[in-house]
Amino acid sequence: MRLRDLYEAYHQQVQFLVIYIQEAHPVDGWWFGDSFVGWLLRRKKSNAAMDLYSPTTYEERLAAAQRCADTLAYGIPTLVDDIDNAVNRAYAALPTRLYLIGLDGKVIFASGPGPWGFKPGQMEEAIRKMLKTSRETG
Repeated sequence: MRLRDLYEAYHQQVQFLVIYIQEAHPVDGWWFGDSFVGWLLRRKKSNAAMDLYSPTTYEERLAAAQRCADTLAYGIPTLVDDIDNAVNRAYAALPTRLYLIGLDGKVIFASGPGPWGFKPGQMEEAIRKMLKTSRETG
């Protein structure tokens, strides 16, 4: 299951947001470009950006987030973490995570770190359980 599939199935019942945080593999950081992983990504024609530097301003991060949203085409509203990385620190989100937050503000589901822990199917199970509980309690 893809995140887009999950969104299409449940966006009428659950609010979905993508929060763009700091770059996981910027050119001036832990870059994949010249590594075996970079070679594999290019070979598979991955749409992962291989030329982004760590943004130093909020405007640069906004531009990177827009590029990501356009490339991945989730169709899910995207918000952008501030340059101080407050959301990333609060949710240990790097490099990528899935969270389901209840109406009470408590975390109902937290995936493992991506890319291996990024499993929309597991989040779907949590959504189904949450919706069932909500229906039962009225």
